[in-house]
Amino acid sequence: MTGTSRTLPVTDLSLVVLVGASGSGKSTFARRHFKPTEIISSDFCRGLVADDENDQSASGDAFDVLHYIAGKRLAAGRLTVVDATNVQPESRKQLVQLARQYDVLPIAIVLDLPEEVCQARNATRPDRAGMPRHVVQRHRRELRRSLRGLEREGFRKVHVLRTEEEADTAEVVLERRYNDLRHLTGPFDIIGDIHGCSSELDTLLGKLGYENGSHPEGRTAVFVGDLVDRGPDSPGVLRRVMSMVSSGDALCVPGNHENKLGRYLKGRRVQHSHGLAETVEQLEREDAEHPEFREEVADFIDGLVSHYVLDGGRLVVCHAGLPEKYHGRTSGRVRSHALYGDTTGETDEFGLPVRYPWAEEYRGAAAVVYGHTPVPTASWVNNTLCLDTGAVFGGKMTALRWPEREIVDVPAERVWYEPVKPLTTEAPGGREGRPLDLADVQGRRIVETRHMGRVSVREENAAAALEVMSRFAVDPRLLAYLPPTMAPTATSREEGFLEHPAEAFAQYRADGVTKVVCEEKHMGSRAVALVCRDAGAARERFGTDGPTGALHTRTGRPFLDDTALTEVLLGRLRAAVTAAGLWEEWDTDWVVLDAELMPWSLKAAGLLRSQYAAVGAAAGAVLPVADKALTAAAARGVDVGALAGRQRERAEDAAAFTEAYRRYCWSTEGLDGVRLAPFQILAVQGRSLASVPHDEQLAWLDRLVEHDPTGLLQVTRRLIVDTGDEASVRAGTDWWLEMTGRGGEGMVVKPLGALVRDEKGRLVQPGVKVRGREYLRIIYGPEYTRPENLERLRSRFLGHKRSLALREYALGLEALDRLADGEPLWRIHEAVFAVLALESEPVDPRL
Repeated sequence: MTGTSRTLPVTDLSLVVLVGASGSGKSTFARRHFKPTEIISSDFCRGLVADDENDQSASGDAFDVLHYIAGKRLAAGRLTVVDATNVQPESRKQLVQLARQYDVLPIAIVLDLPEEVCQARNATRPDRAGMPRHVVQRHRRELRRSLRGLEREGFRKVHVLRTEEEADTAEVVLERRYNDLRHLTGPFDIIGDIHGCSSELDTLLGKLGYENGSHPEGRTAVFVGDLVDRGPDSPGVLRRVMSMVSSGDALCVPGNHENKLGRYLKGRRVQHSHGLAETVEQLEREDAEHPEFREEVADFIDGLVSHYVLDGGRLVVCHAGLPEKYHGRTSGRVRSHALYGDTTGETDEFGLPVRYPWAEEYRGAAAVVYGHTPVPTASWVNNTLCLDTGAVFGGKMTALRWPEREIVDVPAERVWYEPVKPLTTEAPGGREGRPLDLADVQGRRIVETRHMGRVSVREENAAAALEVMSRFAVDPRLLAYLPPTMAPTATSREEGFLEHPAEAFAQYRADGVTKVVCEEKHMGSRAVALVCRDAGAARERFGTDGPTGALHTRTGRPFLDDTALTEVLLGRLRAAVTAAGLWEEWDTDWVVLDAELMPWSLKAAGLLRSQYAAVGAAAGAVLPVADKALTAAAARGVDVGALAGRQRERAEDAAAFTEAYRRYCWSTEGLDGVRLAPFQILAVQGRSLASVPHDEQLAWLDRLVEHDPTGLLQVTRRLIVDTGDEASVRAGTDWWLEMTGRGGEGMVVKPLGALVRDEKGRLVQPGVKVRGREYLRIIYGPEYTRPENLERLRSRFLGHKRSLALREYALGLEALDRLADGEPLWRIHEAVFAVLALESEPVDPRL
């Protein structure tokens, strides 16, 4: 490298436009400094459309192809280099517009080499030997006229190389975008809008573990902007944040209030509204003792970057939110959205602009954490989280621990600034937020759960679920929860068994679960009951006028077709809760229970007639005839012993099949003969109870059954097993064998502690079902116990079913948490609907 070498900085995501006369060496320069896939040559595109790189008549089509390919690369976030003469302003204008369209920087590298050099190089190329001299001369004239105006045309960087030596020795250096901090992996503490509330900031930092602005475990604070205005001490907040950023303990992006303050500090004319007047007054008091502070603030604000991409691209932090197409991009449009968001052009009843709900349409892989628009409570929406919880308005100051995804907040000390718009707005039913909308459940969805992170729902599954919910489900205001599917235990190798408790106990022992509860699996259908204390409670919490709750299936359909009969059943449940004193104990006016409603024939009569009874009837009609024919053949001396034996076995299997499903059927009239076996209290007002240990749950439910004089409620028998104790495991196995030997369906084995994680922090299955040998005859067919059939069935694949069970479980927990937190209907239904959508995933229905 000689002393005349030059370094040419090029942003790693940009549109690099090579400019120079024919023969100036653009293609050679491009090949030397960029990957072959990064270069799009006009000559190459001309060859694509005309089979001749020098056919100038094809130039129009060639540049259409060039612009198309460049657009696709830029949309994908890839550095793109355009190798063409680009000496005419119009050709460059199209490229600058293309860069702006995809929010990347246009960069010009100009090879302004002498004419004789260009002519000599063209003469050595066979394809250009006949090029007239005036072509190069024209290129040079056009280039000379353009040189001084390239930056005005929109190029953010212009590098001009004027000699062969400069071009040969220049070094292109790729520079990381200012907003690209993917190499920083945290852990981070992202802090929402502060608005001059310095005392609350100190309290929050303390709660997060910071000492004098530094974290002993090396965590980094990230501020989402709006540090200033409205609150009592904007200079104090600025001093704290600037110090932390300077020491490397924090990052900060600008808010719209910093942007306005920065313009004021530069002497621009701005209105002293929305809290700026308070900040100006506070800064003026600072001027006497710290005259340099004002300039330091101006420099700090001037250096803030619109947004940051962090943690390998998994996290984006900005002030007002950012759609995926803008992540890591650099343009005025991106900065504007990061600072101010987007509006619909309308104003609300308070005269404020209506924000475009970009988060509800977001489907990006990166989590977007932002502030700007105050919300009562920070909650995830499609992998986005707003941390502005209105501290200055008397709300809370909120932070997010990343990657833990843990929300931490502290209450405001007082209302420092009266908001124009209340932090909570009323929707139907007296709840905050807006009502349910079709867009909430349409298309591909990503639901953020507290216990399993992000759960995706495919568009085709959402479409199937939408039909079920819109045509068959109960009133959506009363559909607060759908239970998850349940995974079966691992396939057994025990002779004669497809499922056996030994595998369930071993699985939980391997997961580190020492105590499990074995619960009797009732011979009915899954039912969820929402019971309100009275009609007023139903109206207050759920916005309904008439029903005092709901009883629905695991797919959200009404369990009983007769609404009056449903109310009678809910009334009996309500009376039991009242008599047991549980309304007061739970401090609630409503409760959601998971239960089994019996008999199975109450809901599955059609299935029994068309699928199970039909098999039994066919066997009853055909097999006796076959047996009679074989008996007659044997009487004639024909050797049919083996065939007759197989037929007798088939008849025995068919009889066992018929006997198995008949146990699940009995006559009912009204509620006479109907039994409800509740096995878990899911949620009450202000609390999700899904994580309460099962022994405590069952004690509550025993009290319910005890205080039900009508005979509707049935107890759930149970046995606690120590998975590490052989005698306890043997007792659990014997209990199952005895129960299933009497025709029982089987049992569900659950961790006694309910919500449990393994040593790696992963959710453990909330329950596995171990079905009895005869019950499985209904599922797999009369002859499934034949050795050859059992061996074939043992190859069943359980992985997808187990994954589905865990995902639906996490979504169910999320729905209960949101319900208990009093979140609006659309937020609850986001999780509820996702469970229903996952049920559309293809999986063996027998599992």
